[in-house]
Amino acid sequence: ARLMVLVKDMYAKQGIGGFYRGVEANVLRACVLNATKMGCYDISKGYVTEATGWDRKDIRTSFSAAFVAGFFMTCTVSPFDRIRTNLMNQPADKKIYDGFLDCVVKTVKADGVGSLWRGFIPIWARFAPQATLQLLTIEFLYGACGFKSI
Repeated sequence: ARLMVLVKDMYAKQGIGGFYRGVEANVLRACVLNATKMGCYDISKGYVTEATGWDRKDIRTSFSAAFVAGFFMTCTVSPFDRIRTNLMNQPADKKIYDGFLDCVVKTVKADGVGSLWRGFIPIWARFAPQATLQLLTIEFLYGACGFKSI
C-alpha cells in the first residue's frame, strides 16, 4: 500500500519521466564498466603472462588479471556511480539537476573533483570479487564450449 502511494506521488509530481531519473547516467556507467572490464582484463592477462611466464589460460593468470580489471573498473565507474546516485536521490517534489552534465558540474563545484571517487574502497571491494568471479566463469564456459579463451 505504501509503495502505491509513493508511485502515485512520484507520477503526480514528475510524470513518467520521474521513474527514469538518472537512466542516462546508468547507461553510460554500464558501457564504461563493461568496456573497462573486458579491455583491462585482456591487457592485464598479457602483462601477467609476460611478468610471470604463466600461460594465458592458467587460472592464476585469469585471477590476477580479473583482480586488476576490478581496480580499473572502480577507477572509471566511480564518477558515474556518484552522478547516478545524485540524480536518482533528487527529491520527488523538486528537480535539482537538469540532466547528467548539469549534475556533474554542480557536484564538482560543490564537492570538488575528488568527490566523484567518494566510496572508492567499498566499490572496489565489490567490483574486484565480482569481476573475478564473472571473468573466471566466462573463461570456464569458453573452455567447456570449445571456444578460445580471452
